Amino acid sequence: MNSRTFALIALFTVQLLYALNYTFAKFVMNEGYIKPFGFVLARVLGATILFWLFGLFFKTEKIDKKDYLKFFYAAVFGVVINMLLFLKGLEYTTPIHASVIVTTIPIIILILSSFFLKEKITRPKVIGVILGLCGALILTIYGKSTRIGDNVPLGNLFIFINAISYSIYIIIIKKLTVKYHPFTFIKWLFLFGLILVTPFGFSEFKAVDWQSFTPYVSFSVAFVIIGATFATYILNPLALTKLKATTVGTFIYIQPVIAGIFAILMGSDSMGIVKIAAALLIFAGVYLVSLNSQKTTT
Repeated sequence: MNSRTFALIALFTVQLLYALNYTFAKFVMNEGYIKPFGFVLARVLGATILFWLFGLFFKTEKIDKKDYLKFFYAAVFGVVINMLLFLKGLEYTTPIHASVIVTTIPIIILILSSFFLKEKITRPKVIGVILGLCGALILTIYGKSTRIGDNVPLGNLFIFINAISYSIYIIIIKKLTVKYHPFTFIKWLFLFGLILVTPFGFSEFKAVDWQSFTPYVSFSVAFVIIGATFATYILNPLALTKLKATTVGTFIYIQPVIAGIFAILMGSDSMGIVKIAAALLIFAGVYLVSLNSQKTTT
């Protein structure tokens, strides 16, 4: 197996893990085993331990003192706001809604890049941004859930803010990932993140009745921590070393497809005309943005 093939498999695995994560995480929260903020603390705590243990196998890098502040900001947007609002939003919305809204990230990054990285925005990109945002608004305003306890508009809003926060995180780390080995960056990112999320999630984490977990619940929690957090943060950097950023970006379209199929099979979501129409608008918008980006960089 050559390095490019391995990178493609790694990238597909990342999207697969993220896609399945929606259903597993929502089940654990909606069944009352762990509340969202407590789940975030469990997720970050478990991943932080794994990253620092894994980091023992790599050479220690010296961190410039001025970069610690950048690690802090990256943790605020990439771990704290990102994860807190993602799981809180997923508690209220559906796996299909959440996975479709997440595909707006390339559009948000484009907008932020135009302001902070001075990248040029052309007409196709503007059209793509408008289409994508229209799709997100339709999904937020008119989307419904089969679960009585859901609050889809609020959940979708949280997921959208989560996408904005993650996009800001990508802008912040652009230079850090070039300067430092990915594992050096990740372990410090999660250490700062753990310190910051503890005040938010400690009370809910403390209230968890771990002995009440069924084997399926235990598997779901382990999947979120090991699969959708630890493994994805390891595989993504490996894929980025062998593939173009545009190639990596296009793989995000796989997420809602897998997430939707799995959620429907598990009975945690359903497909309707509103979800299909909104998804098509968002996909069309992201396609226009990505297509134009590829033309301007080749």
